[in-house]
Amino acid sequence: MRYEGAVFRPPSEAGSLIIQATVGCPHNKCAFCAMYRNSKFRIRPVSEIKEDLDMARDCYGSGVRTVFLADGNTVVMKTADLVEILTYARKLFPHLERITVYGAARFIIRKSLDEWRTLREAGLSRLHSGMESGDDEVLQRIDKGATSEEIIRAGRLVKEAGIQLSEYIIVGVGGRELWRCHAVGSALVLNAINPDFIRLRTFMPVPGAPIYDLCRQGSFGLLSPFEALRETRLFIEHLNGIESELLSDHVSNYWNVSGKLPDDKEKMLAEIDRALGMDEKSFRSPEAWCL
Repeated sequence: MRYEGAVFRPPSEAGSLIIQATVGCPHNKCAFCAMYRNSKFRIRPVSEIKEDLDMARDCYGSGVRTVFLADGNTVVMKTADLVEILTYARKLFPHLERITVYGAARFIIRKSLDEWRTLREAGLSRLHSGMESGDDEVLQRIDKGATSEEIIRAGRLVKEAGIQLSEYIIVGVGGRELWRCHAVGSALVLNAINPDFIRLRTFMPVPGAPIYDLCRQGSFGLLSPFEALRETRLFIEHLNGIESELLSDHVSNYWNVSGKLPDDKEKMLAEIDRALGMDEKSFRSPEAWCL
């Protein structure tokens, strides 16, 4: 397989065959993100992608179970091209259980429900989407390129098509100024979508991202460990009427808060309270990422 630049994948795709269908991110403006800053976005030719799938089959055999089609927002590919790749992957790997991609709301809504259903029938089984926040002011400040209404519309499209949906929330990305709006707004958007998975990430300033400089200048209020946990608690309190699995499957998080909604909601809140009963000095300093 051939890879260009740094290739990223969700932690849940650690065991997946990674095929780079696109390079970089077509938006590449999110103020918190530096993953694709050095990559010029392009869609790889279908012929090249199929050649990489052939190489993977020759290397790993036909027993591959899961495939992740990188990079950021592979959903921008033409539906017919993506269908061709999905179909070819399933032909090469007859035991495939899951094929997944990244996709942001602004690109998801460019396809119709019929297109999403066609992709599901071709083998697309899960979509990872970084909504990051459900509050419109936060979304504007981080330059996400989508509104809360668009995020809801995108999430519902994917769900209605029968594709599993993982939505990502960044704890603390609203800073100290907007933490309440961020927590409540994100919960309300997810209540309207009812995704299969809700995955928590805690904001970490990284060099190359615009917010990094704001953090170093002191103009962005980084949440302390307890403030991040209180935001998470408020967020979970407002998750209602959905059947989703909430996961803290990332090293950025201060505490492992996981469970299935609605059954484990009180257990998760109690787990956060247990963490808040500890000495805050036992947690890493948020400023450690700004060194």
